[in-house]
Amino acid sequence: MKKTTTKDLAEKLRSQYIKNPPEGMSDHDIKLMSDNDLLDMDYFLHEFDDDDDFGEEGFYLF
Repeated sequence: MKKTTTKDLAEKLRSQYIKNPPEGMSDHDIKLMSDNDLLDMDYFLHEFDDDDDFGEEGFYLF
């Protein structure tokens, strides 16, 4: 199993976001972002994307 580095992940995300930039950004903006900024942006874009239904109405445990 190959260990993924931060740089590898940033490059993978960069190529993904260059092809399909988030709303309000251009592919040029993505090219100029630092690796850390790119990883932060990806985190915040997907912060609430998990499939966990905890906290939604009707799913409280007492």
